[in-house]
Amino acid sequence: MALRFYNTLTQQVQLFTPIEPGSVRMYTCGPTVYDYAHIGNFRTFVFYDLLRRVLHLNGLKLDHVMNITDVEDKIIRNAVAQGKSLQEYTDTYTKAFLDDCATLRLERPERIARATEHIPEMAAAIAKLERTGHTYRSDGSIYFKISTFPSYGKLSHNDFSGMVSGARVDVDTYEKDDARDFALWKAPKPGEPSWTTEIGEGRPGWHIECSVMAIEFLGGTLDIHAGGVDLIFPHHENEIAQSEALTSQPFAYYWLHSEFLLVDGQKMSKSLGNFYTLRDIFDRGYSAESVRYLLASVPYRKGLNFTFEGLKSATTAIERLRNFSFRLGSAKLSEGRSEAIEEHAVRAQTEFRAALDDDLNTAEALAAVFEFVREANTALDAGTFGAGNVVSATALLAKFDSFFEVLRPSAHADQISDAEVDVLIEERTTAKKARNFARADQVRAELLEKGVVLEDTKDGIRWKRK
Repeated sequence: MALRFYNTLTQQVQLFTPIEPGSVRMYTCGPTVYDYAHIGNFRTFVFYDLLRRVLHLNGLKLDHVMNITDVEDKIIRNAVAQGKSLQEYTDTYTKAFLDDCATLRLERPERIARATEHIPEMAAAIAKLERTGHTYRSDGSIYFKISTFPSYGKLSHNDFSGMVSGARVDVDTYEKDDARDFALWKAPKPGEPSWTTEIGEGRPGWHIECSVMAIEFLGGTLDIHAGGVDLIFPHHENEIAQSEALTSQPFAYYWLHSEFLLVDGQKMSKSLGNFYTLRDIFDRGYSAESVRYLLASVPYRKGLNFTFEGLKSATTAIERLRNFSFRLGSAKLSEGRSEAIEEHAVRAQTEFRAALDDDLNTAEALAAVFEFVREANTALDAGTFGAGNVVSATALLAKFDSFFEVLRPSAHADQISDAEVDVLIEERTTAKKARNFARADQVRAELLEKGVVLEDTKDGIRWKRK
């Protein structure tokens, strides 16, 4: 196995070697269910899915835990404002998130853990930290003393030697590079949910939740811990401190983080009108496959600029692959095979896997596949692609889709966007020019089935919805 990942902890691309040969213990930070997840969130969750798939491609068995944060400052504020119980409020968004994951064809982790189902374990962990001198109490809350963990800052690679001793923070998130003692347990407040535990009445802080559930299900040391770059500090830094203080073991050997997603070059914001959930995108007629393809097409450690033009390009790319797959199954081919095509198919498979094994370089993996498709289409047009080449070409597409998972149309594929109509019309025009009238007729039929009528006029093609 030559699988390599960039490790945030060491700031190097490293050969991946699991603790237990053939098996991977992985923890990924899941959603905070205070609202519908947005397209930026799903950049990270698609990354988790691709990470799972490349591990599977390398023959590794996964024990993957992802949390659902269902108790946290924003959740409590919103639930109280709406007069709902914590569970009633979070159940809605938890279900929506899991539905969205299924729509995007994300593999489900082996275990999904809701924070509120593990409060006693969190209290027990905090009690242990108290006994070992890592905490102090103030106004009914319990804080972790980061001064008791000398290597604090080793993940974010920040120097906190000049931090103010005893400065503390109660909120679940705070400013980058502002190191403070953080709340492990929060004192109860009137009208807010709380739990009676061995350490008193209250509720857990955000950071302790992930540590406790990771250790509970996966043991003291993980192979991989993953999340978005926004979680490196303070969340993951705090996880390391409290976890290693609890176990006296390394918390995780490999830390993987996906970069931010921008929308039209700007940070996503409701005030800017560029805040999109999957539902917003589907309402514009785009498919789950196009969203998945776009989010997967840029390597996870590079920033991704989300645009609707980019979604249209993703749609075009998928249609190109589907069209190639259709040609493989419908073209009348001569007997025999082209050795050049066979060699390119083998080379494409090798380059595809090598790119994915090189820190999930999805851009290079896609390039290998599309270069083969271009050459194969040229050979099909010239009549030099033989029946004997179909097996290797089909195998390449199958390998591609076992990872990218975009070739099968969604169940709601009858809803088609203007952009998708334009892509299919362009494809039909190309097919007619190549005298591939069977494909041209099939495109017309596909559009008609989706409620789009084509009219060939002397001024070009017009279309309308039925």
